[in-house]
Amino acid sequence: MALLEVERLRTVFPAGEGEFAAVDEVSFTLEQGEVLGLVGESGSGKSVTAYSLMRLVQQPGTIAEGTIRFDGEDLLALDAEGMRAVRGRKMSMIFQEPLSSLNPVYSIGRQVMEPLRLHSAISRGEAREHALAMLARVGIPDPARRFDDYPHQLSGGLRQRVMIAIALVCEPKLLIADEPTTALDVTIQAQILDLLRRLQQELGMAILMITHDLGVVAEIADRVNVMYAGRIVETVRVAKLFETPAHPYTAGLLRSVPDLSVSRERLQTIGGTVPRPDQMPAGCRFAPRCDFADAACDAAQPELRALAAGHAAACLRPLSGHV
Repeated sequence: MALLEVERLRTVFPAGEGEFAAVDEVSFTLEQGEVLGLVGESGSGKSVTAYSLMRLVQQPGTIAEGTIRFDGEDLLALDAEGMRAVRGRKMSMIFQEPLSSLNPVYSIGRQVMEPLRLHSAISRGEAREHALAMLARVGIPDPARRFDDYPHQLSGGLRQRVMIAIALVCEPKLLIADEPTTALDVTIQAQILDLLRRLQQELGMAILMITHDLGVVAEIADRVNVMYAGRIVETVRVAKLFETPAHPYTAGLLRSVPDLSVSRERLQTIGGTVPRPDQMPAGCRFAPRCDFADAACDAAQPELRALAAGHAAACLRPLSGHV
């Protein structure tokens, strides 16, 4: 049994007289110890998927349909108290922006200790020792001195390490990392990815890595789900993603990555924009931006279908090599 099984997840928000689905019929699995990338442009529904898994969708948004089964439990069947017992202890999340996620009036040491005090019956002194050890483990220099510092006293890279320490101090089975390298310079990004990879191997945990950066996917993920307009349009092993993308959207994302070996005046882009949630096309949601779309694409919304072992795409005309 997979560690995480998501089936036909649908998360909706009100819009005028009706509603729109930011996450629409999303299904995927995540195995124990696996790193799964979730990739797509801004507005694709990646973060809403993460918040749905954690049951942190803010009102008026609601999880309208679907199943989220984690470590044998149906998370959508748990009450608020039952879900609080899961968050932080079995499943944790690193949020996008550390400075807005960390509490500015509490020291970083107190914030790392909080999950331990909440989920285990240990003394404050024991919690402090565990917190200091975790701060050292994530690469905070001189953790005993930094323990009483406040978030504004740390650099962006150190704040991100503190966020990782908070998420992992209880050694969860699943870490959801929502754009953990956003707003960090390239050198610090590489350090954070190296840290996450090392901790993932040491703790044996699974990671759901949410990103728009295919370089991050190539660096850390085993498998990837490509998301567009609230739906997963391709799922594939990372090596195959770069070798033989099947969905035109995936291919467009790959073409948009700068190639330093090629000299050109302008970078390649995907024409158009992600459709507004309340103005989704009736057929394939990528059809208005797709160079290969025809009348059939405008009429029918394709479902994910297997193309090869471990490779599926939601496309009526997958790219050459997968027909």
